[in-house]
Amino acid sequence: MRSIEHGAAFFGTLQDEDGHWPGDYGGPMFLLPGLVITCHAVGCMDEVLPATHRAEMLRYLRNHQNEDGGYGLHIEGHSTMFGTVLSYVSMRLLGAPRSDDACRAALEWIGARECGVVGTPSWGKFWLALLGVYEWEGLNPMPPEMWCLPYTLNPMHPGRFWCHCRMVYLPMSYVYGKRFVAPRSEVTDQLKEELYASLGGYGAVDWDAARSACASEDLYYPHPFVQDLVWWALHRSEPLLLPGGCLHWMRKRALAEAMKHVHYEDENTRYIDIGPVNKVINMLCCYIEDPNSLAFRRHKARVPDYLWVAEDGMKMQGYNGSQLWDTSFAVQALAAAGPECLDNFAPYLRAAHDYIDRSQVRVEAFGELGDWYRHKSKGAWPFSTQDHGWPISDCSSEGLKAALTLAKLPSELVGESISPARLAECVDIILSYQNGTGGFATYENTRSYPWVEFFNPAETFGDIMIDYDYVECSSACMTALAAFREQHPGVRRAEIDRAIARGKDFLLSIQRPDGSWYGSWGVCFTYAGWFGIKGLLAAGETYESCAAIRKATDFLLSKELPEGGWGESYLSCQDKVYSSLDYAHIVNTAWVMLALIACGQMKRDAAPMHRAAKVLMGLQLPSGDWPQQSIMGVFNRNCMITYAQYRNIFPLWALGEYMTALKEAA
Repeated sequence: MRSIEHGAAFFGTLQDEDGHWPGDYGGPMFLLPGLVITCHAVGCMDEVLPATHRAEMLRYLRNHQNEDGGYGLHIEGHSTMFGTVLSYVSMRLLGAPRSDDACRAALEWIGARECGVVGTPSWGKFWLALLGVYEWEGLNPMPPEMWCLPYTLNPMHPGRFWCHCRMVYLPMSYVYGKRFVAPRSEVTDQLKEELYASLGGYGAVDWDAARSACASEDLYYPHPFVQDLVWWALHRSEPLLLPGGCLHWMRKRALAEAMKHVHYEDENTRYIDIGPVNKVINMLCCYIEDPNSLAFRRHKARVPDYLWVAEDGMKMQGYNGSQLWDTSFAVQALAAAGPECLDNFAPYLRAAHDYIDRSQVRVEAFGELGDWYRHKSKGAWPFSTQDHGWPISDCSSEGLKAALTLAKLPSELVGESISPARLAECVDIILSYQNGTGGFATYENTRSYPWVEFFNPAETFGDIMIDYDYVECSSACMTALAAFREQHPGVRRAEIDRAIARGKDFLLSIQRPDGSWYGSWGVCFTYAGWFGIKGLLAAGETYESCAAIRKATDFLLSKELPEGGWGESYLSCQDKVYSSLDYAHIVNTAWVMLALIACGQMKRDAAPMHRAAKVLMGLQLPSGDWPQQSIMGVFNRNCMITYAQYRNIFPLWALGEYMTALKEAA
């Protein structure tokens, strides 16, 4: 109990005055360069990124350079051409000279590869082309005409893609279609000389051959032959769409259509946009359309939403934060400590309650949703803030569970409960997310077929083309529906029962023969194991009744480290095979504890839980904090991302459940 109280006291000091827990959501190394390149291209560097910001960004880039001189896709990854080229370009644009030690080492890394700079993946080529240090002819096409194709009976319409995919390729297609190139400058002239020296100079590059070039370090998703054939055909027809071509009228119409969707996204998210990549490209699109526009000015004002400064420097985050997500987990973690701690924790819970209340999406996105390929939003909870507003299945579910948790506590301590009518709106959203498979995807229903992934143009990321079903999203929705059903048994009971039963069948169908589930949003099998077991428990199964739970338990127990606890490497995510760390990780350990305690491990054999609790308490710092260990978040299979607050939330939660189980066993 002392460990929980000490940890919560420290955690409470991190809470913002509006009730959420701010935290570092960085990790990917390709986000900051996009912002730096865009600011240089449109001439707003000094306005948006003043000297102090640029100094901190340089410090960040220097701190995350690998020993070989390169940069990874993310801060813990091996060196890649994508990370190294964009980091080098960023350092030069931020004011570092070529002679700078970090610049020199990065340039040597690039030059040492046979493919050189043209081996950067397609996203890197895009940034280089608009900067004016690469030719658009060396890029596989990103035709905006896709947005003019019919949606009905067309599985390849971008409106059917996963929303992050379509929201990135939407503004990319506009910039590509316009063939925008930043004004020539002294530094871009220098970059053309520096980056291409190992290839015999800029003029020696075969741009047609460069289109499909990709460094071996970056090639996570090789293009199948059918995709290369499509790119070849589109590339050959591209001159017809350019000014002077007979089909240029189609390009003009397509650009206008794409820009309509850019503006819709901007206005619905208050110029935050769904993520950092499309944020800066949307900003560039607004500049290209009209440098003096109100839209461009509004974009510049919201760039700080994505910036985070920490001990390693200033970075661009993977979202405008993880505010609602972390706060929902924090509420459940603090409440798990039981009534003995409630008086001490009440101020934190009351403030968090206010934040959760204010963050629910209360107004539907404007316009006819189908025209903009949007899922309904009203009643949902977002990942970050109400301004951002994109609804997500698991965020809505964790927000709902947090609200229901708070509703069970005394209102004089934690504030008035959110009304049942508003909670029912969230239930309506959650039910709407279920796919025909019985599973739940992320932002929307699955709108196309897995074979569309054959046309994934991003060599670096996997499974980006459609919104797939996930064990995490499915379990979160099932547990939220079960919690709502417990408090409001008369509301949509039959629909909720049916949804949970179908969700259970989906979880059983995707469990691996060894009892594990693959995690797509956290590292990895330990994270998914927690969700998988909790989902089956929400469906009414038990350890005794369900072979799948027993197999999942056996799998997790088999990965326990000799000294107790669990530690899983991010390599599990990219390789899709369990990869153990050689030390206990507080977050993995907590996830496994939460899974095993929930299915009765303390009654069967408490020894692994005792060892795990000892590990968590032993790793706690004198301040009450826990140390930041290796990265624990992931997206698109191959890119890791930081959830800084996980190191406090999940040990508190696991120890709280452990204490409750100890009391029940006494």
